Amino acid sequence: MTQPETSRTDSLPVVKLPIPEHCKSILDEGALELLSDLARRYRKPVDDLLEARLVAQRRFNTGQLPGFDESTRQIRESDWTVAPIPEDLKDRRVEITGPVDRKMIINALNSDARVFMADFEDSSSPTWTNMLEGQVNLRDAVRGDIGFTGDNGKEYRLKPDPAVLKVRPRGWHLDEKHMEVDGRPVPAGIFDAAVYLYHNASALIEKGTGPYLYLPKLENHREAALWQQVLTDIEARLGLDEGSIRVTVLIECITAVFEMDEILHALKNRIVGLNCGRWDYIFSYIKRLQAHPDRVLPDRNQVTMTVPFLRAYSRLLVKTCHRRGAFAMGGMAAQIPVRDDEDANRQALDKVRADKEREVGDGHDGTWVAHPGLIPLAMEIFDRKMSGPNQLDRLEEDVEVTASELLEPAKGEITLAGIRGNISVAVRYLAAWLAGKGCVPIDNLMEDAATAEIARSQLWQWIRHPGGHLADGTDITLEGIRTLLDEVLHGIRQELGEEAFAEGHYEAAASLLDDVTASDEFVEFITLPAYDRLN
Repeated sequence: MTQPETSRTDSLPVVKLPIPEHCKSILDEGALELLSDLARRYRKPVDDLLEARLVAQRRFNTGQLPGFDESTRQIRESDWTVAPIPEDLKDRRVEITGPVDRKMIINALNSDARVFMADFEDSSSPTWTNMLEGQVNLRDAVRGDIGFTGDNGKEYRLKPDPAVLKVRPRGWHLDEKHMEVDGRPVPAGIFDAAVYLYHNASALIEKGTGPYLYLPKLENHREAALWQQVLTDIEARLGLDEGSIRVTVLIECITAVFEMDEILHALKNRIVGLNCGRWDYIFSYIKRLQAHPDRVLPDRNQVTMTVPFLRAYSRLLVKTCHRRGAFAMGGMAAQIPVRDDEDANRQALDKVRADKEREVGDGHDGTWVAHPGLIPLAMEIFDRKMSGPNQLDRLEEDVEVTASELLEPAKGEITLAGIRGNISVAVRYLAAWLAGKGCVPIDNLMEDAATAEIARSQLWQWIRHPGGHLADGTDITLEGIRTLLDEVLHGIRQELGEEAFAEGHYEAAASLLDDVTASDEFVEFITLPAYDRLN
């Protein structure tokens, strides 16, 4: 790995947009000095890792497949464990996630979930105001004095014994474009993590908990090792003991599943677990295997956790984590309660029940929900089927998973309804994202950036491979996608009316979807061109 550049503190970062008055204390001189130093040290290492992703993609595009790294075999085969898990993280049977807006933070911390993951990443739209207000909200929550008054006058306050707080910064691929050091934007993950830790790490430790992070979208152990460097550096700057900052890593990249031991090892003095980030994982499968016509996936609703490559991923994650003394967290069921349709609500809950029973039966130590209405169901299942606070004693030594099983594609059909559904989800989600909202209920599912990525990447894949055709043999073409896109836009216009449609960024979202679908080169993340349109 490239070594960090020598630190300079001769100038503070340049802030490209005004800082709202109520957020100015978040970016005080100490925070700016920390960000300046970290950006100078780690901008080039981040760039090097992003370039390495492109190099790997070129290999996959010429026929190579991801696999286990022979050079790190010794790490996989030797005996070692991660550091002991903090007391307040030993029972994580149900975690809730959501964006960093004020009301959401209060309701999630007040819920019956064991942990709340406050998300600067896939469920937040990274406007400058959203990111700064999120930091204000978390600082207030840590100190217990967060409050909110709704438009209807309803008061929201934090209860005395809230859920444990974890925070997800943005991934390595994203920049915070509104802050520059030496003419380059600050890596967004460093911005989010450093500001949060600067204001809250010591206060959390004093309260008997700790600064806990969820790290997203790592492709390999080298990217984990860079987080290790950054967090160790932050601890030194803030006067914290090394290893005070504890992390859980989401395994949501197809390349990372082959390096789970190595990722745990790179962070072993601070990591407490891995999480099955299933939606980004499906997206990563499509993206990294984009040039492999034998691995074209069917309709998104057919790619469940029971298909071979996802089942293998989940079982290997449990075995790997428990061997190393780390938690194996289950993933997100996207269903949400349906209040106005009893049959639809029963079907949604049945899907959640089956998913959570599979997870606890496979040995997972906890799971995610996106809606507080699902906490009782998930909690009942884990309470009934998990005898203790976790399942670390289940070593799953009989589980054997091969590279070919981790790459085996899902069988199924591509349907016209599936294509239309992907277009609708992508347009509606992107429109909300461009309007500053990153977590959106659509057709009784909670959609975020990961599910929108699946939708748009499937469209790109389907029009480029022989496997991309309907059950009756009809080819899927760009022209056909564009016709359906026009129909979806017309339907949204009819549904909302002219005024709401015009104000809703739908045409901009459709234009963006068309651009990435028509592009000869697969766009790494749709949020990258979308971010250019945000303030």
